[in-house]
Amino acid sequence: MDALLTSTFSVAIAEIGDKTQLLALLLAIRFSNKFAIISAILCATLINHAMAAWIGQWAIDWLDPQWSQYVVAGCFFAIALWVLIPDKMDDDDNRFYKLGAFGATFILFFIAEIGDKTQIATVVLAAKYHSLTWVIIGTTLGMLIANVPVVLAGHFSADKLPMKLIHRGCAVIFALLGVATLMW
Repeated sequence: MDALLTSTFSVAIAEIGDKTQLLALLLAIRFSNKFAIISAILCATLINHAMAAWIGQWAIDWLDPQWSQYVVAGCFFAIALWVLIPDKMDDDDNRFYKLGAFGATFILFFIAEIGDKTQIATVVLAAKYHSLTWVIIGTTLGMLIANVPVVLAGHFSADKLPMKLIHRGCAVIFALLGVATLMW
């Protein structure tokens, strides 16, 4: 249960202001079929995060157990610093719009998540908790918790949120995960 809750909470917080959340806003403005957008976010995230969790599990099994705790903690500290850097959207995403709401969202979300903070967090969480299923479910729920309201609100502007405070809070959470990893 700890893996599920930590994965859900950390990814939901890390996703606020992330490029995929900005992408969700752009797609919600572009397409009226909110169900297709949300379904595609779910599918793309499940596949992407399942691959990331598997990599995390594989890497931690490959790594010497004496070092794994330090590597995982170091990764949490790195993510804490990374979330302080705001994301920006690419301008060439509109070439996928011809695929419709589901197709464009699926492809754009899948691509946007590659190497993204939340994907890296999924790798690290899977390495820490050794629970692929709960980490995948948790990180996917975290993505949905952060993105579904943006899709449903559509034109709600992210600039109304205290982004610097949110990013700093997220950095603190990941740093605390790093400290907790070192302590336990």
